[in-house]
Amino acid sequence: MMLTNLLSGTVRSVGLTAVMRAVGVATRLLPIPQPTMLVGPGASARLGQAICDFDHTRVLVVTDPVVAKLGLMAPLLAALKAGGTAYVVFDKMLPDAPVALIEQGVALFKRKGCDAVIAFGGGSAMDAAKAIALAAANNKHPAQLAGYFKGLRTPAPIYAVPTTAGTGSEVTVAAVISDPDTQRKLVIADTRIVPRMAALDPNLMLGLPPDITAATGMDALTHAIEAYIGHWRTAFTDRMALSAVGMIFEALPVAYANGQDLAAREKMALAANYAGQAFTRANVGYVHAIAHQLGGRYHTPHGLANAILLPHVLRFMRPAIEPQLAQLALRSKVGKKTESDAVLASKFLDAIDAMNTRLGIPTTLAALREEDIPALARAACHEAMTNYPVPVYLSQAECEGVIRLVLPHEPLGGVDADSPVTTEKAARRRVVAKKAQRGRVAAREKKGT
Repeated sequence: MMLTNLLSGTVRSVGLTAVMRAVGVATRLLPIPQPTMLVGPGASARLGQAICDFDHTRVLVVTDPVVAKLGLMAPLLAALKAGGTAYVVFDKMLPDAPVALIEQGVALFKRKGCDAVIAFGGGSAMDAAKAIALAAANNKHPAQLAGYFKGLRTPAPIYAVPTTAGTGSEVTVAAVISDPDTQRKLVIADTRIVPRMAALDPNLMLGLPPDITAATGMDALTHAIEAYIGHWRTAFTDRMALSAVGMIFEALPVAYANGQDLAAREKMALAANYAGQAFTRANVGYVHAIAHQLGGRYHTPHGLANAILLPHVLRFMRPAIEPQLAQLALRSKVGKKTESDAVLASKFLDAIDAMNTRLGIPTTLAALREEDIPALARAACHEAMTNYPVPVYLSQAECEGVIRLVLPHEPLGGVDADSPVTTEKAARRRVVAKKAQRGRVAAREKKGT
């Protein structure tokens, strides 16, 4: 039974943190498999060779049209062919892994008699491959697998080759898919969908454009930070999260400025992997809860949504997480041990703003509309309250306030978006939202939360 069904309204309002702490104890005992990792230039070809040793009848390779067109799979496919392993390529996957395409993948898997799946691509291809394997094994519609351990049967072996350094999906228990009809993102969680083996091949990431490098890198940073500040953190997840944060602050600006820097690409791939190991046990928080709603409604790229929201959510949470923010500042080398937690926390938050600016991340979300905010906040609060061990639980009004901070400069009845009247209205709206947020934070500090 999902945690959602176990929490009454009373528990959500007065005792949710305690309940989440209790569930966190259980997660520490849950065995989560770790895939065998192949790392370095040419790792994807070596993975293909290794897969051949398992004597699969036929492997389904799940990817997207762009990756297929770029020919990034050539070394892997050549290795499979040389080793005598038959394969079939499903290259139709789109962003957000829509359930209709996952159904097509399941049908192809069954029709071709496949007995293993290779995820090759970004987060959507990785998540789709996991969902295809689990749905095929259980003869269920992908949406029926949303939640915790909804499939009775173990899926076929899954292998993974990420082509971006962001999701860390090659080591996680989660698969995020989407239902366009309901404009919702659905999270499948099951330890059996962790890949058996994975390849981190920086050669595959050399051609990533700067904007994708930026968004996926900030996605990895968000994973690490939210894992580090949540109530399910452990000594292991802290070690992975802090390492990831330090590596990202060092390597992401380099990879963004020079996409051909092989060392920076490899470090980012490892950082995303470490962040994935951290959050698959420690979980995430409100940045993801809100970003999932923006992705479901507006198809906002997940990493971009995370990057825009991250500084705002952290500033709201600051009274409850200042010591963690201070440690993050030290690990990212933006402060000194002699400085107070308050100073270090401010420096870390400013460093995130500076990173976003350096990476060309916008400060607002162009698609966001004021009239959508109540529903977005309601869905985000529900997701966080029923799934995530966050430091502080937001009320509906508080969550709306955070989302309003990223409202765009909107035209007024034909007036240009950059006109003085439009700019003044947008600025006024953000000032009101920030004042309300500061008031709520001050109230929390006064209560000692």
